[in-house]
Amino acid sequence: MAEIPENPTIVFSIKDEMDRQMNKTLTDVYDALLEKGYNAIDQIVGYLLSEDPTYITNYNNARSEIRKIDRDELLKVMVQHYLKINPAIATGKNKNK
Repeated sequence: MAEIPENPTIVFSIKDEMDRQMNKTLTDVYDALLEKGYNAIDQIVGYLLSEDPTYITNYNNARSEIRKIDRDELLKVMVQHYLKINPAIATGKNKNK
């Protein structure tokens, strides 16, 4: 029987860490927008489409934080996430239009 090492090696993934950081930042920005009374989804979409930072409040440093994220990378991750939770769309099996 194979012996399991007492201290297995931990694998670090840059992609996983980037995804976690993007998730945290986006969640913090979303929360800041809600706290200020904005429709957070509309404001974030406005920012993503235009890259105009004035869609994001300065409250809790949200505007500065969201600008640290590569917008193209964020959009890519969001589309990948969406397609994973909608397998019919990802595989092209959804014929309803």
